[in-house]
Amino acid sequence: MQFTAGQIALIINGQVEGNASAIVDSFGKIEEAQENQLAFLANPKYEEFLYSTMAAIIIVNDTLELKQPVTATLIRVPDAYSAFAALLRKYQQIATQQLTGVEEPSFIHPSAELGQNIFIGAFTYISEGVKIGNNVKLFPGVFIGKNVKIGENTILMPGVKIYHDCVIGKNVTIHAGTVIGGDGFGFAPQADGTYKKIPQIGNVVIEDYVEIGSNATIDRATMGTTLIKSGAKLDNLIQIAHNAEIGNNTVIAAQTGISGSTKIGNGVQIGGQVGIVGHIQIADGTRINAQSGVSKTIKTPNSTLTGSPAFDYTSALRSQAVSRNLPELEKRVAELEKLVHQLLQERVGI
Repeated sequence: MQFTAGQIALIINGQVEGNASAIVDSFGKIEEAQENQLAFLANPKYEEFLYSTMAAIIIVNDTLELKQPVTATLIRVPDAYSAFAALLRKYQQIATQQLTGVEEPSFIHPSAELGQNIFIGAFTYISEGVKIGNNVKLFPGVFIGKNVKIGENTILMPGVKIYHDCVIGKNVTIHAGTVIGGDGFGFAPQADGTYKKIPQIGNVVIEDYVEIGSNATIDRATMGTTLIKSGAKLDNLIQIAHNAEIGNNTVIAAQTGISGSTKIGNGVQIGGQVGIVGHIQIADGTRINAQSGVSKTIKTPNSTLTGSPAFDYTSALRSQAVSRNLPELEKRVAELEKLVHQLLQERVGI
């Protein structure tokens, strides 16, 4: 696909500076871009490449002041990074919209209801009672269980598995290998030391505009619903346990595990490899640093936590500062003890 600078400026509401007829057909990093590519400049440390790049078109901030002449056509916008991201989304949308039809071999149960302009990749299995909205894209190897509902414009990448009775909203993207609706980890200990499985009869509901990375697992509820609210973004390799709730626009980085029945508020930011125990609540706007372990409810909104067990970030920094100074403090205490001992000897001598 080819686009002119003028067309791109219309998409991202930018102002063209240079040749509005300049054409690009792909994207490139500003330091590596070729003559037919579009790049962007948002980080000032890459500004030197603005004057040497071969890119035909470059998206830049309105505030950028040129220090040298440039050969590329510039498109000025308030935020180059956000504009470039919006352009990539538009490009991806156009590319995926072109995918339609059913590849063979695939299985579609006669009772399944399919929307318009959908794509079903080879080796996809769609069970009975499934309802799929318009413009949905199911890439090869996807499994859709009984009575699953999938909203319009949703994309399921290769190998995604959606178990029975789960609900996926509109404009959701789920990446390869992720499993939605597997059994929650529920086992009752028995008198003889064995464990008896507790049936998991609930489901998972994923609301609109959620994105979930590769190889994540979201367990179905024991009863009721495991809920991922609108706008949440989950990284790769995340475990969400049964009956958990993830709030609106919450972001969670890779290898985080959230235990059962825990409720995460809106706008929470969770770093990688965080562990959160079950049956607690995390207040709106909380920020949890990577590798923290959260073992109790966080009631104060917009708190920042770190460590294991996690506690207030500012207090943690003070504790770390004290810990670094322990050798020096030990030396000073030893000197004070020696001085006190000398003073006592002198007093006895008097």
